Amino acid sequence: MTLNDNDRSIAAFAMLAHATVHWFELAIPIFLVVWLETFEISIAAAGVVVAAGYALFGVGALPAGLLADRYGPKRLVLACLVGMSLSFATLALATSIYAIAASLVLWGITASVYHPAGLALISTGVEERGTVFAWHGIAGNVGIALGPFATATLLLALDWRIVAVMLAVPGALGTLYGLRARFDPTAAVADDDGSAADGSNDALSADEFVSNTRSLFTGSFLLVFAVVTVVGLYYRGVLTYLPELLNGLPAMEGIEPPAALEEFSLGDYVYVALLVAGMAGQYVAGKLTSRVPVARGLVVVFVGLAIIAVAFVPVSAMGIESILLYCTVLGFALFAIEPFYQEAVAVYTPPDARGLSYGYTYLGMFGLGSLSIALGGFLLDHATTAALFATLAAIALLGAVIALKLLVRPEPGSESASTESTTAADD
Repeated sequence: MTLNDNDRSIAAFAMLAHATVHWFELAIPIFLVVWLETFEISIAAAGVVVAAGYALFGVGALPAGLLADRYGPKRLVLACLVGMSLSFATLALATSIYAIAASLVLWGITASVYHPAGLALISTGVEERGTVFAWHGIAGNVGIALGPFATATLLLALDWRIVAVMLAVPGALGTLYGLRARFDPTAAVADDDGSAADGSNDALSADEFVSNTRSLFTGSFLLVFAVVTVVGLYYRGVLTYLPELLNGLPAMEGIEPPAALEEFSLGDYVYVALLVAGMAGQYVAGKLTSRVPVARGLVVVFVGLAIIAVAFVPVSAMGIESILLYCTVLGFALFAIEPFYQEAVAVYTPPDARGLSYGYTYLGMFGLGSLSIALGGFLLDHATTAALFATLAAIALLGAVIALKLLVRPEPGSESASTESTTAADD
């Protein structure tokens, strides 16, 4: 279907902001190598500094969701873009690792705002949610791919402080675009009830926050939250260690990148190919969300991810062509699940609590999901690669079971439709 003007305006704004968030996020690990040399600190100390920013990126999602419901998602997204840009610009002024830490903490706090606010905006303002969720996810993958590539390339020729300022430019441009963008943030829910997440809600008291949270988690959202947490566990577990595992495969040995790009390994290029395949997965799945029940889509993708995890060890012993095909399929499936769980939140939660709902969603995705990083490191150190991927397969199957439970519950719209049909028949 063709997007209307309001949908297109929201999509452009959200896609630009989403790409920018991940542009910054994936630039940080590249800077880490430079900071180790510049400030002569240990890897452990630098890791703590970077982890502080990333931790806030996940933990801050919940309060950000509350703020989105209170002040409106557009304001929050604009504040996110300004804050992230300022945080990278201030890196250029850093004279110690403590100043670096302060900038990264600012980045983590402001970046955490985006996902609950941006997705709340799409879910309440866009008619063709599935399509926009798909394009939104693709934009995020563009940022994931371009962020580290642009950072590493610029560092080959420029001082890291100059690069930090240059990386802030897309955020500044996104802010300017957002200030000029005009759209209705509640167009998709204006007829559903008398309230929506347009910034007109009163600030939640502590009792109201507890009450709203209890209301969410006593309904189907509890299952949705569990599904998203499982997605986060699989996502972080596989993507954190996959580049290193790929570079250690026999099929990768003896193949060197072009001389001009010798800073990058072959595994890095395969990883980029995975992200490109992920864009296709997001687009296809986004289109399917308007055609199949979201819970059914989740079950299918989770089962596929379990099979893919089990296949890693045998495929890793094959040639480069098989490994490339494997990563293409993995990328497609891994990112195809994103539009489904984002749509599930929109389907199973009320519009006026959409920011809170997405806040909890990304607390599960980025916060609880990060636990698999520690688990994966333990398994690779004390067990085997096969143990890691067997665990990932079990995680995916757990997700399929949870999604099955969600599938047997009628979607709110279908439930009301069934009630109306029954009433009409009785009349």
